[in-house]
Amino acid sequence: MNEHQLINKIKAWLEEDMPYGDITSQNILFQSHNIRATFIAKEEGIICGIDIINLVFQTIDKTIIFEPSAKDGDFVKPGFILGDLSGPLDKILMGERLALNLSQRMSGIATMSHQYAQKVQGYPVRIVDTRKTTPGLRLLEKYAVRVGGCYNHRYGLSDAVMIKDNHIAGAGSMQNAVTQIRAHIPHTTKIEVEVESLEALKEALDLDVDIIMLDNMTNDMLRAAVAINQGKAILEASGNMTLDRILDVAKTGVDIISVGALTHSVQALDISLKFLP
Repeated sequence: MNEHQLINKIKAWLEEDMPYGDITSQNILFQSHNIRATFIAKEEGIICGIDIINLVFQTIDKTIIFEPSAKDGDFVKPGFILGDLSGPLDKILMGERLALNLSQRMSGIATMSHQYAQKVQGYPVRIVDTRKTTPGLRLLEKYAVRVGGCYNHRYGLSDAVMIKDNHIAGAGSMQNAVTQIRAHIPHTTKIEVEVESLEALKEALDLDVDIIMLDNMTNDMLRAAVAINQGKAILEASGNMTLDRILDVAKTGVDIISVGALTHSVQALDISLKFLP
């Protein structure tokens, strides 16, 4: 997403929040027109969305100045000053909630991603996200995953072939699904197939697919799958990949571990905006 696209999204989000303006801030005669404020982290974590904060306020009023004292990827503790803001009080109040909502969510995702990445440090495995993202926020959320130290899966349905159980059921068999896909996609596009058993894994290997998703398998099944695969296909473990379990999964020898919780179950990092006297 380039800056122009992001600004258009910010305008739409602002329109959602104040379709007819800010009825409160625009109807109070403030004692001081211009103020200074500061963004403060209220809990420890990985910061993400610093540039987004600036874009939100610049979209509202280009006279607002944001001076960051942190950058995306920084680890902060409670009380850390993320940056100072100065400009028209009413315009700052208009952008406060959107700027906080975005930076808090992105920082929460980056913080959780960092926790997962640290758990498997030293193992030749990648932790990746999924498509279980907030509608309209996918690119920002996937960016936050990278800031935290994990990796992205496909961005959307157009990016890669992933044949799942419902595709197989609809086509009548795994072989039918893979054969039909191969007849229509470019030679540069990889094919991933989801399997739930070791027998289905063997079938996928016989079909010479590129990536095999091992869905909801036990750790013992994952180890058996790695032995059967012998490095032929990329193996992706998925389903119930909790922070407590992730290290044991990495030890099985799979190549990829996909974690939907990186984006769908994250808790926003607590950040606040305080006016300075």
